[in-house]
Amino acid sequence: MTLFSYEIFDAVARQGSFNKAAQQLHLTPSAISHAIAVMEEELGFALFNRGKNGVSMTSYGASLYPSIRDVLNSDEALKQSIARLNGLEKGKVKLGVFNSVCASLLPGLVKSFAAHYPQIEIEVYQGTYDDVKEWLRTGQVDIAFLSSTCREEFNLTELFREPLLCIVPQDWPEPQDGVMTPALMNGQSFVVQCDATDAEMRQFLKKYKIGTERRCHVIDDQSNIAMVEAGLGISIMPQMLLRDCKAAVKVYPIEPEEYRVVGLAVQRPTSMAPAVEQMFHHIVEYCHELDLSL
Repeated sequence: MTLFSYEIFDAVARQGSFNKAAQQLHLTPSAISHAIAVMEEELGFALFNRGKNGVSMTSYGASLYPSIRDVLNSDEALKQSIARLNGLEKGKVKLGVFNSVCASLLPGLVKSFAAHYPQIEIEVYQGTYDDVKEWLRTGQVDIAFLSSTCREEFNLTELFREPLLCIVPQDWPEPQDGVMTPALMNGQSFVVQCDATDAEMRQFLKKYKIGTERRCHVIDDQSNIAMVEAGLGISIMPQMLLRDCKAAVKVYPIEPEEYRVVGLAVQRPTSMAPAVEQMFHHIVEYCHELDLSL
């Protein structure tokens, strides 16, 4: 198989469609289909399941995908190294980010990086913690923002830590000293998100043995805030998400203080491509200068 075969495989795997992969690579769908068929014949097994709603990798295809990503990443690293030797800063960096970082931190960070390295292309993939972890495992992203809840699986470079805060509806009675405690939260209705997004809240509830009535399960941070604003429960969220909050909610510090720690992980720590290394160091420096106060 050729490097272009690997690029076709990667495009189909990421797009889940021969048509979309063809658009990405500026080929015809029939050319994509033929290339995949040739690969499957050469390998002796099917790489994709075909269906009315698109295609998905077979177990064989999924087992090969990380190795194929390694080949493509190595090729990208080689191109970037050659560009650096020629005195150019070129390349591509793929970032995996979870929602709050994407909305609050990333716009300024990407703008800052682009001002220094205008010829380096940046691709952003936004998802839950689980999405980002999977993208990093398979090589779909080079650099991943993750919380310390993922520390057991990846070697994280700490970027910053931010306090967890409690948000409540406007008509919530004022807590003593303007501070929420586990005792005050125990037994209350909570607005929660999926496990892969709300890891810090779930750790907090478990640590302090807080019993909850979970009325609302939502899928993103803004929906979470909107549900609290509507009086459907309280919630615990990282400070970053509440810095520019215009919703009619009250925000209280929590005692004892608990934090979300955000870190950075890379797909290949010992052999980062030049553009990836530039972005990694830029992110670390940018985050260390952040003012995270409300």
